[in-house]
Amino acid sequence: MFDTYPSTTLVESVRKSQEQIFACLPSHAIEKCNDKVIKAEALILKGDPKIMSCEISEQMNVDLLIVRSRGLGKIQRAFSGSVSDYGANHAKCLTLIVKSPKETSK
Repeated sequence: MFDTYPSTTLVESVRKSQEQIFACLPSHAIEKCNDKVIKAEALILKGDPKIMSCEISEQMNVDLLIVRSRGLGKIQRAFSGSVSDYGANHAKCLTLIVKSPKETSK
């Protein structure tokens, strides 16, 4: 019989690789904010993005939560949920929903 599950070594390797990639992503946004003298902080959290973004924004007492719209259709949003919709309705601060360039050209 063959194993149908990946080895723990492979899973750990992929997890570490993802953490390294995701750690680099926010740096560009932070640099842009610093150029404009805007205090900004980027965090990588584990958990449901909808809930975690609202919880951490409340804990940190932020003024503005910025989330990206993935451009999901109504049916996709109904099944998978929308982080931006959830943030707009549940965050205790202002929420800015940013559309991707591809979505704005529609």
